[in-house]
Amino acid sequence: MCGIVGYLGSKNAKPILINGLLKLEYRGYDSAGISTIEKSGISNIKTKGRVSLLDSIPEINNLSGTIGIAHTRWATHGKPSAVNSHPHLSNDKSFAVVHNGIIENYINLRAFLENEGFNFLSETDTEIIPNLIQYYFKKEKCSFLQAVIDACKDLKGSYAIEVISSIFPDTMIVVRKDSPLVIGKGNGETYISSDIPAILSFTKDFYFLNDLEFAEIKKDSLKFYNDKLESVTKDLITMEFDATAAEKDGFPDYMIKEIHEQPRSIRETIGAHIKEGCDFDEITLTKNELSNITQIYLVACGTAMHAGLVAKDIFEKCCHIPTFTDIASEFRYRNPIISKNTLAIFISQSGETADTIAALKLAKSKGAKTIAISNVIGSSITREADFCIYTHAGPEIAVASTKAYTSQIVLLAMLALCFARRLNSMHLDKIKSLEEEILQLSEKASIILKSTENQVKEIAKQIYNEKDIFFIGRGTDYHVAMEGSLKLKEISYIHSEAYASGELKHGTIALIENGINVVSILTDKNLMEKSISNIQEVVTRGAKTIIVTNLDLPDNNYDYIITIPRVSPLVSPALSVIPLQLLAYYVSKEKGLDVDKPRNLAKSVTVE
Repeated sequence: MCGIVGYLGSKNAKPILINGLLKLEYRGYDSAGISTIEKSGISNIKTKGRVSLLDSIPEINNLSGTIGIAHTRWATHGKPSAVNSHPHLSNDKSFAVVHNGIIENYINLRAFLENEGFNFLSETDTEIIPNLIQYYFKKEKCSFLQAVIDACKDLKGSYAIEVISSIFPDTMIVVRKDSPLVIGKGNGETYISSDIPAILSFTKDFYFLNDLEFAEIKKDSLKFYNDKLESVTKDLITMEFDATAAEKDGFPDYMIKEIHEQPRSIRETIGAHIKEGCDFDEITLTKNELSNITQIYLVACGTAMHAGLVAKDIFEKCCHIPTFTDIASEFRYRNPIISKNTLAIFISQSGETADTIAALKLAKSKGAKTIAISNVIGSSITREADFCIYTHAGPEIAVASTKAYTSQIVLLAMLALCFARRLNSMHLDKIKSLEEEILQLSEKASIILKSTENQVKEIAKQIYNEKDIFFIGRGTDYHVAMEGSLKLKEISYIHSEAYASGELKHGTIALIENGINVVSILTDKNLMEKSISNIQEVVTRGAKTIIVTNLDLPDNNYDYIITIPRVSPLVSPALSVIPLQLLAYYVSKEKGLDVDKPRNLAKSVTVE
């Protein structure tokens, strides 16, 4: 959940590292630091606070080294502070380390090192790493690389690590295990990062490390090894990303930019898989193999899990296969019933969500067929699964996911229709009708942005001081209510809950009182009468009502009605969520909050 960046070349490393940190700040922003190798040894500058504060420290302008590492932190072990910030140095100050992940056995390792005479300054798990490297380097009188390998053999947990040393001023060692790390290759330069967008302006050519693979980086060489010090061959992959896609492009915040990018991200996700109907050549499951599937699991965390809830309805209606949605962090600990007749689909925007990757590995170990859905090419989840397919949302920088969510819904709907075609489980006319509806989603998303944004801004001005807001809906509208509630609470800090409308009378209506705001989503005409009855129940108790609908309501005694284009209820969540994203955004702006970097949250949850 932290961001790390590194550089080795002939240029001044400092501006490159700071630039990378600024682009990685969505991964963590409670503290930051930088280490470079100078003539006097390792220079280590770090501070509590944002990267901009680090860059304003006068001493940082004195750095001229051409090799360096840097870190922006989301605190796990140890409160945000300068001393707990990375990079961390060994006791003899000859090794510096930045680390993303969690070392689970750090207490025992710290006790061992203290018994060997080492002292610790911080509360972090990371500080043991440079000291273990120092310990093995001096004890074994081994190479820099071997010392790092030996240290990593002691570590339990997840890590992406960059190491520099004043003893070896022309070398950097990097390694990963269950945490993201990419290596970008330039002309006589090497760039290292947690995420591609941070270094995309410098190179489009990347190496991807597998778990427990080490890179020994020098100005004139780049070599890869496993933990047995055996040479490993890696392919250099060119990524066709537009570097400007990770910029704000005139918008005040990434989140509003990404909300407005949804028509394009939906269109590009559709375009990658529409030929004569929905098709996924990369998923080679045959009709016979699909016919043997007895259950489907959709496993994810947070917003991606909400996309899975929407997809559950689509798979069951189109494929007639029992489908279950599960939170990744719960899935692996409840001994799920999995067999060779299980298809498990794992959804992660970053492809690096630790709980989701762990759940995928569990499903594979039990014989399930696995599919990964990610927005990031070459991410960990895509390398673990039997099959992988990509949303084409482009880089998503804001912590609160928007365009990735709608792209996931679209991609999952298309996958369900692809399977329905192979299985002949749904009448072809119905399949084609849904495919036609999907093709119209991009245009309808554009209409929503143009027709509702000003209205939502005005609503936000009326409700931004509220302490509690409730969301209700039935069927797929309930799943959208869950996502709308999550968006509001995660960036505005307003307490928000989502309820299935039919459950109001079973206890939760006790929370409704005069003046409280209730947001209702209503897009399924088959549920309209019952949904309106539920809305009237809260109106009767004095609630203010905000309705998102594509139906003609029989009355209009509601405070606000946000009208969106009509579409099949199966895919309506890709549209009905957009006004709710806008509402969360503008409420937060009215409160003067940092929309892109909400407190306590990070974009990619790479630790369990």
